[in-house]
Amino acid sequence: MTNEEHNQVNELAKALFIVNRHAKTAPNPRQLYALKKQTISKLLNQKKATKVGLHFSDHPKLSHQHSTLLIKVSDYYFHIPPSKEDFKTLKHLGNLDENYRNPKPKMSLTYAKKILSNFLGIKYPEANKNMGQKRNYSSYFTPSSLGQLNHTPRRNNKY
Repeated sequence: MTNEEHNQVNELAKALFIVNRHAKTAPNPRQLYALKKQTISKLLNQKKATKVGLHFSDHPKLSHQHSTLLIKVSDYYFHIPPSKEDFKTLKHLGNLDENYRNPKPKMSLTYAKKILSNFLGIKYPEANKNMGQKRNYSSYFTPSSLGQLNHTPRRNNKY
């Protein structure tokens, strides 16, 4: 692998890390996990990522233990669901090593999604489509007359 290819794979690994980290806390992570899965699949097909082995999952489904596939991309490790073929061909590594942590890159989610979309050949939707448009506010919040400048108090001084 040339130095330029190595840098590209390292940048993809950083972007994968950012997308994966945000997917774990996102209210609707389906799109982010799909982006991660497609990128890892393409990297595996291009032999730029390697399957390391299987790990027991930290989060068993319905009280049943299951395994995840450990993938190495550059200096980063990721887990994806394994195929039936992976169970036949790969070694099971046991429990996840809690002491290992991926390096923490500095990259925005928007930039990470652009990198992965470009790599996959997917058109990245503009994140800020509605920036120039006027927002519709709820009619519940109406302006108050308390802070108006032209307000003249009306007092009737009747004693």
